[in-house]
Amino acid sequence: MQTQHFIGTRGGQDTALNFHDVVLNPNAAFGGLYTAKKLPKFDEDAIKELSQLNYEELAHEIFHRLNLNVSKDLLKDALKLYQNFDSPANPAPLCSVHPYLNLQKLYCGPTRAFKDMALQPFGTLFSGFLNESKREVDYLILVATSGDTGPATLQSFANKPHTKVVCIYPKGGTSDVQRLQMTTVNAENVKVFGIDGDFDDAQTLLKDLLKDPKFNAVLRTKNIALSAANSVNFGRIAFQIVYHAYSSLQIFKINRRKIHIIVPSGNFGNALGAFYAKLIGFPIERIWIATNTNNVLSEFINTGIYDISEKSLHKTYSPAMDILKSSNIERVLFTLFDAQRTRELMESLEQTKKYSLTKEELAWIKMYFSATSCDDNYCLNIIKTYAKKGYLIDPHTACGFKAYEEIKTKFPNTPCVLCSTAEWTKFAPTIAKALDLGDLSDKEALEQISKTHKVAIPKQIAELFHNPEIHNEVFDKEELGQKILEWL
Repeated sequence: MQTQHFIGTRGGQDTALNFHDVVLNPNAAFGGLYTAKKLPKFDEDAIKELSQLNYEELAHEIFHRLNLNVSKDLLKDALKLYQNFDSPANPAPLCSVHPYLNLQKLYCGPTRAFKDMALQPFGTLFSGFLNESKREVDYLILVATSGDTGPATLQSFANKPHTKVVCIYPKGGTSDVQRLQMTTVNAENVKVFGIDGDFDDAQTLLKDLLKDPKFNAVLRTKNIALSAANSVNFGRIAFQIVYHAYSSLQIFKINRRKIHIIVPSGNFGNALGAFYAKLIGFPIERIWIATNTNNVLSEFINTGIYDISEKSLHKTYSPAMDILKSSNIERVLFTLFDAQRTRELMESLEQTKKYSLTKEELAWIKMYFSATSCDDNYCLNIIKTYAKKGYLIDPHTACGFKAYEEIKTKFPNTPCVLCSTAEWTKFAPTIAKALDLGDLSDKEALEQISKTHKVAIPKQIAELFHNPEIHNEVFDKEELGQKILEWL
């Protein structure tokens, strides 16, 4: 079987690498990202066959046809982590809220957010590749988080041999539940640091450390290699392709129609999985990006201009989307254009904090994507409206309803899937505010909502408030490299 080759989005690479290589070492030339050189294309007969598979069977088939050369046993072990989900056989179920709208519940895993869908199996995959390499080296895995990636990574890698994990989060930029999911983790191989800054600062710090020659040189003296668990790692993206393919097939096998997928998006990794699923041939008509008042993505998709030169980050009720530097757009640019053009655009963003597409390039983007944005008041109103209908949704999912309203007008009677990215428990104070319960702490809001709406608080969330906070250090971002080395 032919091996899938991976190349850097900004060029400068002599040889193509395999999936094993880019999972363990995701740092591409010129600060770029690795992406698949050639994607398969499924025809209609293949789609009909795939629509009859269950979730695990579909994941095996997609990995096989992507030529990722992951052994069946290793992938099977990785997918076993879905046994920790609410419904092991269907880890990403669809829930109908309108005749033409389904929520895909991507938050049924241990940390109650969509990052579990990729990061639960990713930890096992990474460890399996490490064992297969037979190199006597430990790995330091860096993760920057706006609130959900960190808990999911820590849960996945805690106490795994030959790995150490450093999680970086913005102080005050997460909910209390998200913070506690990180700071209460009790495992010898993990360390959590808060920084004075926002998620963009945390993500920039991670990318800088990945390519910092001095930092990497010190790690080598300790016999430690460096990797990352953010969506800069294609290993994350591979698992995210699966659940988008799965949702499209669930609709397709009923009415043979393509769907519109709505993705609340900040860093674009989730949306990228949908983009690849569409390119491969799964029945996806269009991908809708929903943003909050940090609307750089919706502006880019609508105008072709990515400009953060005069923007400042706004803290909103949907904090996972409080991002201005969206990493995974780069992989879309590479796929639609080429490495040289991608490097030009990314260097312009780094040097001037903006770049612009040509009219022809923007037309290509609009073949795949539409985008919209909303403010916090809209978000609160949607939460309140759907709570009355019996659906408790988190603020990120609420933003996605703005896209659905536009789809209903422009494409009536079109089947839609809205990615519901987090359980209400992750953002209980915001839900309480929307439900006119007052300004409550996380614990108070959880208890009050549970009582008034007769919904259970998952055990893993309730227990957080009884566990000691082990990781409570906060530093300036300039200090983090040295602090990490000191911990090692």
